[in-house]
Amino acid sequence: MKPLLLLACFLPLAACATVAPEPALAALPAEVAQAVVVRPLPSARTDAQWQAWERTGAGWRAVGAPVACVVGRSGVVAAAQKREGDGGTPAGVFALRRAFGKDAQLATSLRYIAVTDDDHWVDDPRAPQYNQWVVGAPGVSAERLRRDDGQYDVAAVLEHNTDPVVPGMGSAIFLHVWSAPGAPTSGCVAAAEVDVRRLLGWLHRARRPVCVVVGG
Repeated sequence: MKPLLLLACFLPLAACATVAPEPALAALPAEVAQAVVVRPLPSARTDAQWQAWERTGAGWRAVGAPVACVVGRSGVVAAAQKREGDGGTPAGVFALRRAFGKDAQLATSLRYIAVTDDDHWVDDPRAPQYNQWVVGAPGVSAERLRRDDGQYDVAAVLEHNTDPVVPGMGSAIFLHVWSAPGAPTSGCVAAAEVDVRRLLGWLHRARRPVCVVVGG
């Protein structure tokens, strides 16, 4: 078995699972070979599950068991309707290229940056650096990436509204550690730290991973 597939079978708590086909994968480009599908639960606005998938010669295969996660306090919203501060998690397909956290190094193939107190993400729609990572005091409203509450101990960037950046259509959409089980976010996707670390360890940038948020 190839090392990548061997690693995949440890994700999480179960061997590579057989589940019903996921319709959200059908439209993904051929170069995308890893996907994390986030689907809100029908019984709750902010509770969700993610399922990891990998593309094989025979099609898409579920990797591991579904993982409990949460979305924004306003639920999932259509990406075109996402607005700064609305508390919604945008629906859509978002590349997973960058990860960050407090660790000096992280076991992930994504581009990883160990954050310091100088790292910020600008959330002021009027600023030229809106929805961008900046180093140093930005002089405008911005979120500090080295947080004290543990939520950004390990995280990945969902590339929403990053290319191009549209002022006011949402910033700092991450996949990160939740504040408590079941506690909604301000617009991100969040889960237990062990699940976030396991997922980032499985993702491989050469396989063009994406996060697919369903709904909205």
